[in-house]
Amino acid sequence: MKPLLPERAVFLISLFLVISVGSQFSLGLENSNSTFQIIKDGDRLVSSNKNFALGFFSFNNSTTRRYVGIWYNQIPQLTLVWVANRNQPLNDTRGTLALDRHGNVVVFTPTQTISLWSTNATIQSNDDVSVELRNTGNLALIKRESQKVIWQSFDYPSHVLLPYMKLGVNRRTGFSWFLTSWKAHDDPGTGNFSCRIDPTGYPQLVLYDGNVPWWRGGSWTGRRWTGVPEMTRSFIINTSYIDNSEEVSITNSVTVDTVLMRMTLDESGLVHRSTWNGQEQKWNEFWSAPIEWCDSYNRCGPNSNCDPYNVEQFQCKCLPGFEPRSNQNWFLRDPSGGCIRKRPNATCQSGEGFVKVSRVKVPDTSMARVDKSMSLEACEQACLNDCNCTAYTSVNETVGTGCLMWYGDLVDTRTYANVGQDLYVRVDAIELAQYVQNSNRHPTKKVIAIVIVSFVALVLLVISLIYLWETARKRRERLSNLSLNFGESLNSKEFDESRTSSDLPIFDLLTIAKATDNFSFTNKLGEGGFGAVYKGKLTNGEEIAVKRLAKNSGQGVGEFKNEVTLIAKLQHRNLVRILGYCVKNEEKMLVYEYLPNKSLDSFIFDESKRALLNWQKRFEIICGIARGLLYLHQDSRLKIIHRDLKASNILLDADLIPKIADFGMARIFGQDQIQANTNRIVGTYGYMSPEYAMEGLFSVKSDVYSFGILVLEMITGKKNNYDSSHLNLVGHVWELWKLETATELVDSSLEESSCGHEIMRCLQIGLLCVQEDATDRPTMSTVIFMLRNEVALPSPKKPAFILKRKYNSGDPSTSTEGANSVNDLTISIINAR
Repeated sequence: MKPLLPERAVFLISLFLVISVGSQFSLGLENSNSTFQIIKDGDRLVSSNKNFALGFFSFNNSTTRRYVGIWYNQIPQLTLVWVANRNQPLNDTRGTLALDRHGNVVVFTPTQTISLWSTNATIQSNDDVSVELRNTGNLALIKRESQKVIWQSFDYPSHVLLPYMKLGVNRRTGFSWFLTSWKAHDDPGTGNFSCRIDPTGYPQLVLYDGNVPWWRGGSWTGRRWTGVPEMTRSFIINTSYIDNSEEVSITNSVTVDTVLMRMTLDESGLVHRSTWNGQEQKWNEFWSAPIEWCDSYNRCGPNSNCDPYNVEQFQCKCLPGFEPRSNQNWFLRDPSGGCIRKRPNATCQSGEGFVKVSRVKVPDTSMARVDKSMSLEACEQACLNDCNCTAYTSVNETVGTGCLMWYGDLVDTRTYANVGQDLYVRVDAIELAQYVQNSNRHPTKKVIAIVIVSFVALVLLVISLIYLWETARKRRERLSNLSLNFGESLNSKEFDESRTSSDLPIFDLLTIAKATDNFSFTNKLGEGGFGAVYKGKLTNGEEIAVKRLAKNSGQGVGEFKNEVTLIAKLQHRNLVRILGYCVKNEEKMLVYEYLPNKSLDSFIFDESKRALLNWQKRFEIICGIARGLLYLHQDSRLKIIHRDLKASNILLDADLIPKIADFGMARIFGQDQIQANTNRIVGTYGYMSPEYAMEGLFSVKSDVYSFGILVLEMITGKKNNYDSSHLNLVGHVWELWKLETATELVDSSLEESSCGHEIMRCLQIGLLCVQEDATDRPTMSTVIFMLRNEVALPSPKKPAFILKRKYNSGDPSTSTEGANSVNDLTISIINAR
């Protein structure tokens, strides 16, 4: 069917409608002082501070699916902050942005008589309007005479929250400012996730998946959201929170105008806050959520508290006065059903009271009541007088005033390490009496006992110091005549730093020699390029593992000092624990806790022992390694890059809990440091990221790559040097993944597992971790979130090092060169290109 009007006629009519009104549409092109009635595809409107640009764009240089958007003008990569026609792209490059005859900004093409997008504001016929892209990144439609804003893009955010933007609700009109995710990284259409302030009950920040809460930032405490403790640590952000009869909203601004900061909601449902590092040309992320297991909404069910720091036990526990609805589920670490009252008929009786739960994100406040004028003491009495009140806290944590009371179930409570609010939970008389008894049992006796113990400890300390001094003197004399051949003396100055920077005990050589039966062959646990590891037993019965560095070890003095000083400062359930060290002559030894199940490679690469690890146990090992890496990268006092993560460096304790070991190659990063470069490449080929192996560049993403290799090896039960034609393991997985037949590679001992979907999710996560470009790989916080949550995973891109050398004959000179990925070969010195 032919169009009713020729294409050129439609364009001329549209252009006439644009310029026939008295309003002026002033769009300044970059490096131009011209004024235009319209802006066409290819033109750009730039803010006066040059920070933001407005124009047409598409993804992958496509001439179709064109959008109008705002982006950072001086950042090389296209980094969008707002999209106008996000759900209605143009199909060609003939798009136009202009004012229509009513004064609204519209997007149209010559072939269309109806605009694809419009500001759709109410404008009087005699209003003279203009359009301005402000220095904040806000596109504003303004009355010229009064400079009143008629419409602005800040009122209609997409997936990015910029400084001076609002999140919130106008209570009078119901208008809401909120973020919505994209459908995909190359599709800005409205996605499933939204981040908004819910004004119901007491207002709180909530991230939704559709209409279902996904993560809750919580209520306002006077200086932060109760579920975002990091807000108190930022010195570059000023926050303005409004809660009155007109509106509830929050606005962030920056203390330094030159700082580019943004908060983004990505297509997988993660919120990120980051700043632009102009020197390194990268975004530095300083906060994201949800990332922990306890971050997911109502993770442990009603009337419970999720404690991520309770690593030795189940992270879910019932609030005071409650017990698991199902003891069997709770025993299996399944929090389904949450918790219920221990004695439901004992409530609203005399003798009731409250038990304090410290440092928590307070429960969902949508069913809570608030009185900001009430004191905390009056709040307690008001809650006690109301039989339906289940808990209370102060509204303002800074001054401890205001009253927030809950009615019904307490939902989505979690514990923080150092910050959080105090929640007072209602308990019956029996529970309160037990709590008081446990808290205050024999206080006088406690004080007396502490005094006695302190005095005895002081006496023992003095005696011990005298004894140690005398023992050390005698041992120095004995060791000088020790018959073990240890070679020439090592300059003691080389270890001054490790002695002063570490609180680790120093073992003498005689003690270790006795514990290992003079390093007998029967006590030898294994051997690597660094030397041998021996099992030992101290005189007190404690079993130890002694890492004895060989004289020709690639791990020299520097690496030894590095491992001693680093691991002494690290404490985590998934890191091996060091007990001390010994230096004498050329001998350098590290003393670790003994782990009876040795290393991970002894299980997964052994045909018989591999069957002992069912999928549930392998999954827990994967998650444990991930938690250990996250601690190194983000949660420890130091930011650590391991650089030699591999199956043989993952040790397993008696319960098969994984412990990351061997920190000789590890490096400390500054908290804001993204990447480092070295000419001395160390590590193991099959686990090395491409940017490290080829260019000497390493970062947290180097460890992520190694983790991805580990995941693939644990699923398949094969090493990365596994050969299928010319492909290594990674290449083989990738080829079958593309053919959607990757299940063929799953370890045969897992074939009977009912967790096939979870296995394939982990395999996809492994492929995401080994993508060739480091920027494409997820962080460990994202990995943990993907492991623990059924979220949509992005499609992995081509991995690195999918080929290996294949020799056509016995002569290596006839080989076909590919990227070497043999993970048996450990290197210590290579000159990077």
